[in-house]
Amino acid sequence: MIKKTLSNLIDELRQNENIINWHEIDPREARVKDIPEEIDDRIKVALQKRGIGQLYTHQFSAFKTVQDGKNIVAVTPTASGKTLCYNLPVLQSIASDPTNRALYLFPTKALAQDQKSELNEIIEEMGIDIKSYTYDGDTSPAIRQVVRKAGHIVITNPDMLHSAILPHHTKWVSLFENLKYIVIDELHTYRGVFGSHVANVIRRLKRICNFYGSDPKFICTSATIANPKELAEQLTGNPIHLIDDNGAPSGRKHFVFYNPPIVNKPLNIRKSATVEVNNLAKNFLKNKIQTIVFARSRVRVEIILSHLQELVKDKIAEKSIRGYRGGYLPKQRREIERGLRDGEIMGVVSTNALELGVDIGQLQVCVMTGYPGSVASTWQQAGRAGRRHGEAVIIMVASSTPIDQYIVQNPEYFFDRSPESARINPENLIILVDHLKCAAYELPFKETEEFGPLDVTDILEYLVEEKIIHHNGNSYYWANQSFPAGNISLRSASQENVVIVDQSQTGNVKIIGEMDRFSAMTLLHDEAIYLHEGVQYQVEKLDWDHKKAYVREVDVEYYTDANLAVQLKVLEIDKTNKRTDSSINYGDVTVNALPTIFKKIKLSTFENIGSGPINLPEEELHTSAMWMELDKIDPELGEKTLEQLLLGVSHVLKHIAPVHVMCDRNDLHVVSQIRSNHTGLPTIFIYDHYPGGIGLAEDIYKRFDQVKAAAINLIQKCPCEDGCPSCIGNEIEGIRAKQRSVDLLRSFK
Repeated sequence: MIKKTLSNLIDELRQNENIINWHEIDPREARVKDIPEEIDDRIKVALQKRGIGQLYTHQFSAFKTVQDGKNIVAVTPTASGKTLCYNLPVLQSIASDPTNRALYLFPTKALAQDQKSELNEIIEEMGIDIKSYTYDGDTSPAIRQVVRKAGHIVITNPDMLHSAILPHHTKWVSLFENLKYIVIDELHTYRGVFGSHVANVIRRLKRICNFYGSDPKFICTSATIANPKELAEQLTGNPIHLIDDNGAPSGRKHFVFYNPPIVNKPLNIRKSATVEVNNLAKNFLKNKIQTIVFARSRVRVEIILSHLQELVKDKIAEKSIRGYRGGYLPKQRREIERGLRDGEIMGVVSTNALELGVDIGQLQVCVMTGYPGSVASTWQQAGRAGRRHGEAVIIMVASSTPIDQYIVQNPEYFFDRSPESARINPENLIILVDHLKCAAYELPFKETEEFGPLDVTDILEYLVEEKIIHHNGNSYYWANQSFPAGNISLRSASQENVVIVDQSQTGNVKIIGEMDRFSAMTLLHDEAIYLHEGVQYQVEKLDWDHKKAYVREVDVEYYTDANLAVQLKVLEIDKTNKRTDSSINYGDVTVNALPTIFKKIKLSTFENIGSGPINLPEEELHTSAMWMELDKIDPELGEKTLEQLLLGVSHVLKHIAPVHVMCDRNDLHVVSQIRSNHTGLPTIFIYDHYPGGIGLAEDIYKRFDQVKAAAINLIQKCPCEDGCPSCIGNEIEGIRAKQRSVDLLRSFK
């Protein structure tokens, strides 16, 4: 068989009848500037050894702006050399004064390890004694002492900063006294609850720096989002200068939307996206073209990986197609990254772990299994393909979900739209109180002191009443036996988490994770299948009183999905928009949720293969919500029909709303009531699935008309006859469900 080139395969792909949009992005030449004269000669030598004789415009601007004493956020696409935006100023600072220190924050341990290797290579080539260390859960006690005392550059993650560095700041005097730069990489990952926590961790960090007499500058980098400057300023509490003049070159890119063929026309059910992804990737891999496949879940990665290895085993070695996801040991990950860079590995199947800036070189083809969930995330994954001068192909294969179908049927929505804004709410009361406790433990609070921009006297007085802190003279002191940071997870806003205990190996019981209580009801009930680092576990017992879930490793062909019975009551209305036949509201609500049953769903076909009851007490959640009430109803509609239509519209909104506020589908929940407890009117609620809310529902309230128009568009463009899982959920017989759902949405005018 003659090996086909990428150009041959692109020509073949153009003939494929399932391609519904082909978008070409022209190549771009590099824009460069000479390396600034003031850079230390040893750094220049190290750059030359790496083949770097000039800087891209964004690298040059970043260096110059930081030298002028400004905080920056550098925003450019994947693989455009963002690392030099922070490494150059930091190395320059330490080369000119060896007492200077820097702190690097990465969202994940894997990314921190990857950046450390690259940094150490440059330092070695400089021939200068700069010590850079990672400080995370894997760092041995012996090394920890060295890092605290002698680390010029300390590389860590927010969780470690929160629980291990800030509470023990007295052991880190040399770092905090001399801290010149704080680097925050992959800024766009700090959104929602996680971002709201991290903003408060940074308030605590700045407070400690101030105590030791340092005033570090922030250097942030981000993938493309709509509001990088705003997000960086919210996270750091400092004015930030935006650097977005990307000078990196890129080759021609073909961005292709692929919609699998329909196998059931009335229900608009399409062929499995996974099967189509396997077939498309197989063609490139057989011809030895380096390809990356993205899948949404760890289980899906393993399924695609085993199918692909089987499909191409007679053409290339099994070892040249690898999986990559959370749960792989660092050594394995390094080996895979190296294999991709030097061309030994032809294909990799990954979760979004490879979206972040891990250096894997530039591949030629990227295949996505379904829409990654946001415009920003999609461009991140697409950026993995495209050598600097060669062609690249990005194929997004749609699944049957409403959001995938909406994106492929409306390519202009994707290509004409700037990426989403990342939202955080550092003032969420539950999160704020938690970090005030940590801050008081770290250093006493003065009466006049603010926390970030906030006057927190009322909260401190409340903590005095609770006997957690003690007021004496003009200061508030920690007065409790507990260690507050140990009980606070940055990934959750609820007070008490459920600890997940693995008892697969007799005599070796270990804790593998934790989950907030509200999520645990549907994901950790008895008999639930829980996924952790690519491994399936079955929950043998959920001890609700002691907040422990006991799990055991299993290998099964299904996953579980739980039903929640939700009662929702309005506590307070903050904003109302009165319309002709309806009103749109925003305010505080209380949600009472009771899990009822769970279903077992087969992985390959998604059919229901069993169910069981869930016996747990009701949980209460206070959060923020937006809701829309219908004042006038079509008299022809019976109650049963109206209820079905409200459910159908809720199904569409559940998929559309997260796209518009850049959040995970689980961050927002949608509930419909034929007669709301509040007014007795037909109502649809969209609420933040976190205690206290994080600003997502408020964002939907503000852009309701945009979300409504997108929902109408999705229903109208769906090719099904009268309702299907890709739009309103299911066909509702005899009532013109699609048209009536559109009419219902239009009545919120």
